[in-house]
Amino acid sequence: MAGSSVGGVRIDHATTSGTFSLDGQTFDVENNVWVVGDDDECVVIDAPHDVEGILAVVGDRRVLAIVCTHAHDDHVRVAPALAGATGAPVLLHPADAPVWALTHPLAAPDGELADGQELTVAGTTLRVLHTPGHAPGAVCLYAPELGVVFTGDTLFQGGPGATGRSFSDADLIVESIRRVLFALPVETVVHTGHGADTTIGAEADALGR
Repeated sequence: MAGSSVGGVRIDHATTSGTFSLDGQTFDVENNVWVVGDDDECVVIDAPHDVEGILAVVGDRRVLAIVCTHAHDDHVRVAPALAGATGAPVLLHPADAPVWALTHPLAAPDGELADGQELTVAGTTLRVLHTPGHAPGAVCLYAPELGVVFTGDTLFQGGPGATGRSFSDADLIVESIRRVLFALPVETVVHTGHGADTTIGAEADALGR
């Protein structure tokens, strides 16, 4: 587990391994787990393969919410179980309800995310940015005080997230990235759902604004 801190608020990170399945195909994947908070409380961003692995990052802190960047199974597979273990609500953009139902047909999320919504944890703000394309309800979480954005599978080091499968739209993800993410400061660090960090400036230069 690795982490960074700004003004008492820290970002903890770990990876978990498992599978991603959609449209009848299954792939081995490694997912990033991001936890934002202080020594007392935190927010978990995505709930991939392993409840115990996520709880190891959380420690004895109170979990305020489990925020899903989108509802592909490798990002929400253990969300209900993690909610049961922590008492925290699972939050998802409602446009991703059909995707969520593929993995959890009998368990709905506990609450909804909306574009512009602000979540507060440990005195810092996570602003919800709706960025459809990889999935219809895909969101990013921008923390202006920390200078970071958590992009799920919308933006990676090297470009946009994958499209071409059910519920995805290649033109829309590029539009979301250019309109929403490239409006952020160029020095903003991008914490992704898979793989290495990047910056808004680096990806804007590569993709073109």
